[in-house]
Parts: sequence; C-alpha cells; structure tokens
Amino acid sequence: MKSNGSRILVLGMIAVLLGGCTLAPKYQRPASPVPSGWPTGAAYQGAKPDEPALTAVAELPWREFLPEKRLQKVIETALNNSRDLRLTTLNVERARALYGVQRAELLPVVDVMGSGLKERVPADLSSSGHSTTREVYSVDLGVTAWEIDFFGRIRSLKDRALQEYLATDQARRNARILLVSEVANVWFAMAADAENLKLSRSTLEAQQASYDLIRKRYDVGLSSELDLRRAQTQVDTARRNVAVYTQLTAQDENALNLLVGTPLPGELLPAGLDGVLPPREISPGLSSEVLLNRPDVLAAEHRLKAAHANIGAARAAFFPRISLTTAIGTASADLSGLFKSGQDTWMFAPQIAVPIFDARTWSAYDVTKVERDISVTQYEQTIQTAFREVADALAQRGTIGEQLAAQESLVEATARTYRLADARYTRGVDSYLNVLDAQRSLFSAQQVLTALRGSRFTNQVNLYKVLGGGTAMDSRYQ
Repeated sequence: MKSNGSRILVLGMIAVLLGGCTLAPKYQRPASPVPSGWPTGAAYQGAKPDEPALTAVAELPWREFLPEKRLQKVIETALNNSRDLRLTTLNVERARALYGVQRAELLPVVDVMGSGLKERVPADLSSSGHSTTREVYSVDLGVTAWEIDFFGRIRSLKDRALQEYLATDQARRNARILLVSEVANVWFAMAADAENLKLSRSTLEAQQASYDLIRKRYDVGLSSELDLRRAQTQVDTARRNVAVYTQLTAQDENALNLLVGTPLPGELLPAGLDGVLPPREISPGLSSEVLLNRPDVLAAEHRLKAAHANIGAARAAFFPRISLTTAIGTASADLSGLFKSGQDTWMFAPQIAVPIFDARTWSAYDVTKVERDISVTQYEQTIQTAFREVADALAQRGTIGEQLAAQESLVEATARTYRLADARYTRGVDSYLNVLDAQRSLFSAQQVLTALRGSRFTNQVNLYKVLGGGTAMDSRYQ
C-alpha cells in the first residue's frame, strides 16, 4: 500500500507540473486607440491639464474631494443603503465563488468508500454444487475520473473564471464611484434649484410690491390700466416660477432619497449655493494613459483576457484527454478481518480519450476567436468613450470660468438697467414697458448665473468620475 501511495503522489506531481502550461495565446494589451495627450484648443485653455495633480485622482478618496460635510453624510448613507451597489457586490461574491469552483477542478476528488455485501448463492450457481452464503466487506480510499490537465484545458477555464471575477470586481468599483458622483450631482442640482427658488420668492415679493404701488397710482389716475395689467403679468409669472422651483426641489429630494435608499433629514439638504463648500480642484495630468486605470476599462481588459483563456481551453479540446481512477483499500470476507494484514487491495485505471473528428470542436474554436475579437473591439470602444468623457469635461472646465465672469457682468448690467428704468418710470419719464423688459432680463440673467455656479460644481464631480476618482482606494477606507 505504501508503494502504491507513492506512485499516486508522483503521478499527481507530474500532472501539476505539466498542467502549468496552457495553449492560450500570449496576451498583449491592444494599442490605445486614442491620442496620448488631451485635446488642445480654445475650449481647453482654462482647463490647464498640464498642471500636475497634488494627488493622483484614482488615489484621491471622495471624502477629500468633497469637503462639504452634509454631502459626505448623504453619500455615506447611500453607500450603506444602495440596492444597486448591494446587487453589484453580490454579483462579485458569486463570481468569486464560481472561480473557486473552477479552480477546484484542477484537484482530484478523494473519497472514502465503505461497502458490505452478503448474498445467498443457490446450488446450481455455486461452484461447489451446494448453496452458499457469501460475505464481502471493503473500505477504499480513491480518486474517481480525475482529469490530468496535460494540455491546460482546465487551467485555461480556471484562468477565464479568474478574469471574469476580476472584471466583476472592477464593475463593483465602477458602480461605487458612479453612485458617489450621482449623489453629489443631484445634491448640487438641488442646491442650484433651491437657490433659484429663493430668487423666485424674492422676485415675487418685489413684483408684488411694484404691483401694489402701481395699483395705488392707478386708483388715483396716475397710471394706466395697461401698466397695471403688465405689472400683474409679472406677479403671475413670478408666482409660477416659485411653483416650478418648489416642484424641482421636491423632485431633487425624491431623487436623492431613491439614490440613498432612505428619506433624508432636512438638515442634510442644501438650502442654496451660498455657503456650500465646492469640490476640490483636480487635474487629469499630461497623459491619457490614466484612462487605463478606470474601472470600466480594467473590466473590459479582464474580459479580453478571459477571451484569451477561453481560446486555450478550445485548443486543448483537440488533444487527448487523460483521466485517472485509482483506489487503495482493504477487503475481507469477514467484517472482523477487514483490517488484518494481507487484506489490502488496490486499483489503478487510467483512461485516455483521443478526439478523431468532431465538427463541434472546430466550431467552438472559431467561436472563441470571434469572441476574442469582439472583446478587443469592446475594450477599444471603452477607451474611446472614456477619452471623449474626459475631453468633454475638460472643455466645460476650460470655458466655465469665462462663462461665469461674463454672466456676472451681465447680471450687474441688467440690475443697473432695471434700477434706471424703474427710476425713470417713477418720475414719469418713461413707460412701464421698459421696466417690464428690464425685470424679465434681470431674472433670466440671475437664473443662468445660478445654473452656471451649479455647473461648475458638477463639472468637477464629472471630471473626478471620468478619471476613475478614488477607485484605487480600498472601499473600507472610503
């Protein structure tokens, strides 16, 4: 029994050594289908992508990027409660378990089998001519149909399962940063809508005061009915705007509650843009190679590696498949003599299956090569999409400062125009129509300015997201 055990051990070691090789093609990362640097031109002059970031974006935790304490608490709640993120995490756990199952295929399944048999043999079937009762008892330790992975078929399938697990884990990381950025964007959008709601309410108060004044002038014959009705239209428009932004802020809160997974307390919600801490300034650096570390790009690359491994498994199907069944044990006609000296048994039954012709094998091989080409295309497409997203964010960042400066100047000019028109109307020099036009222009300019202030915040969040912000950090520390 000792020599047979050593023989099995030697065979197992040979199988492991030979199984270290696979027939998968050597993996080489495809060339990047995008320029090595970021776009340049008039739209990107303010973006300053050549400024080195103090901390690589992928290594910048979201808490450092978003210093607003109320927003941090909202994001923490979302990360703890999000059903989408929970589902993604469960998918990772499933992929990891499946990888464990596939990896276990490399190892033999060792079983201990005990059996007992007692039967009566009639006289005409007995060699002695007399009926007999036969008893057989045995205990065996053995391996059944263990495939020895000489050509790496099982190892290739194991590698494919590993890459699929890693791709799923990258999808989890991507879902995490998407959730952080989505919550931040909705929170800043709510801040902008709340700011416009305050603006609409103050405008309504001013319009109502103007209407009351004109109403008094109309009652004593100093203003026309036309001026009175025009003032009324401004009041009604302002009332409508208050209702619109009341609706928008309520919808923003509903969106936040959905993302977070639970109703949020009022103290965590923004009342406007004033006093809100902006996101930290970041830089994409000089090279677009930073995109290769984005979770969605890494996931696409892992799927490409899985396709390569699958080709190795398909190639191995053309070669002989060797399996081994072996057992060592003891047997006796008496249960009491089962473990006595001299009762040992052994069995060694290798099997080889040599494929001669199977059209399905060739078709399966062709399928794996096409799947590899599809994965290459998807990988390149993912990089191109990532480059476009960063370029768009940089274009907005490069122009948002000039837009804000111009809009602030416009608000100041329209406010001055409104004050002059109102003063001329009060002195009876001009008609109320000019006041009406100035009021509309001022309110519109103030709305645009608020939208641009909010866009500046969301642009920083989007740039952080498309650069793979925070994904290099372990989730336990975020």
